[in-house]
Amino acid sequence: MKSIVIEKPNTLTIETRALPQPAPGEVRIKVKLAGICGSDSHIYRGHNPFAKYPRVIGHEFFGVIDAVGDNVNRDRIGERVSVDPVISCGHCYPCSVGKPNVCTSLVVLGVHRDGGFSEYAVAPARNAYRIPDNIADHHAVMVEPFTIAANVTGQVNPTEQDVALIYGAGPMGLTTVQALKGVYQVKTVIVVDRIEERLAMAKQSGADWTLNNGQHSLAEFLQQKALKPTLIVDAACHPAILQEAITLASPAARIVLMGFSSDPCEIVQQGITGKELAIYSSRLNANKFLVVIDWLNKGLIDPDKLITHTFDYQHVTDAIELFEKDQRQCCKVLLTFAK
Repeated sequence: MKSIVIEKPNTLTIETRALPQPAPGEVRIKVKLAGICGSDSHIYRGHNPFAKYPRVIGHEFFGVIDAVGDNVNRDRIGERVSVDPVISCGHCYPCSVGKPNVCTSLVVLGVHRDGGFSEYAVAPARNAYRIPDNIADHHAVMVEPFTIAANVTGQVNPTEQDVALIYGAGPMGLTTVQALKGVYQVKTVIVVDRIEERLAMAKQSGADWTLNNGQHSLAEFLQQKALKPTLIVDAACHPAILQEAITLASPAARIVLMGFSSDPCEIVQQGITGKELAIYSSRLNANKFLVVIDWLNKGLIDPDKLITHTFDYQHVTDAIELFEKDQRQCCKVLLTFAK
């Protein structure tokens, strides 16, 4: 089989490898589609502190089970599945409180062990979620990106009366927009970004207001519209955002951080306690695959609004470079494997 391997930072090869055999409790998936994420680019460029090399990248993938290991029902062969990349121990403190995404021995497919940018991949059977026949393949591969939004919204429980402010109209921000509008019916969603084309995508995904905060003052905009954000999501990951969010937030608001910046940010504690703000962080997903599959089944979200490009996997280098360089026209990029 062919696999996309990052040998070391900035060195990508397509290798011929032996077909993997599923271990007990695992399934083998014939991969049909995979999605490129920013973390794949970061591993390729050597900017992911968690990655181990060499590595088959890819944590967003969909395919068909073609083999099973011991202790897995053979009836699962032929099942269409999307794969949750989060592998957890199930018994540490985070796992015991429903947060396997921060398990003390966390393993993420495509980061700590080989992932889905391959013609075949193996994963724990419990991580392979059956996709209903009415959900198209190119929607099934988008389950994992939307679980990021499901993890955010699952923590803060949005309501219809919320005024939501989202920093960043990249894939994470846009999936969150769709969840807030399509699932939770939030009445007002504001998105800020510095790229006009991304703001247009935010509008298409349901944002009520968009603002280029590189050209206009967000504080002045909110004042003019008499809006006080009650829910703020940082999907842009800049060190200056948290303090601005604290300043702009309504009393009793919730703020969610999604990024992994290692840069320090300076905040004033009084601004948090004075308003009794709640600050959350969100990493990966905590058992949200069934949630997103249900959203897709009910037509509450639309992945088509995010998918902009599709490449054959053999052109993965071109696909990653496009993803990195063309933020104006490019959002979600898919790779095709098996037809």
